[in-house]
Amino acid sequence: MSEASRVLAIRHGETTWNVATRIQGQLDVGLNDTGRWQAGRLAQALAGEPITAIYASDLGRAFETAQHVSRATGVPVIPEPSLRERHFGEFQGRTFADIESELPEQAMLWRTRDPDFAPRGGESLKQLRQRVVSTAQLLAARHPGELIVMVCHGGVLDVLYRAATRLELQAPRTWALGNAAINRLLWTPDGFTLVGWADTQHLEREADAQSLDETST
Repeated sequence: MSEASRVLAIRHGETTWNVATRIQGQLDVGLNDTGRWQAGRLAQALAGEPITAIYASDLGRAFETAQHVSRATGVPVIPEPSLRERHFGEFQGRTFADIESELPEQAMLWRTRDPDFAPRGGESLKQLRQRVVSTAQLLAARHPGELIVMVCHGGVLDVLYRAATRLELQAPRTWALGNAAINRLLWTPDGFTLVGWADTQHLEREADAQSLDETST
């Protein structure tokens, strides 16, 4: 029996579109100031971890977050386009409110998590699950007994959580998908299992971080 691969699955830092509840999908939106601060704190938290590989979505917000971790650990970032966010088609660039008012029928299918529904030009949840799980399994299988990082997106993490807990795509979400939170998984050929989720301890000491910044300048 092969050794389990340990996976740190991490969402990118915050963007202005996150704050505005605007759908990013596969549009390339960069980190805002808060997102860069979060990425820096994440990097500090992971600096002592025995990480052997860092994979990241090639979208800027994820790749920049991963670069912070790379600088702290000395491990290079490997771009992986298959870790991109769900392609939301015509939803991309619209706010949640825009979608509800302009595309009400599609919004209902989206809100009820119809697994076969895809916004025009985009992916369905079933397509997303197939892409994400197959990619994550492939990456994890390369590193038996090792610890790797996957920096990705909220929709990707939602799928990984469901894969690890054996939840259906339509089950209501009751777990957090916080920016720059640390989520821990194990992978064996039998699949993913959940170790820990939504660790944000490294993001909860902002006052301490600011005082450290002031004394280091």
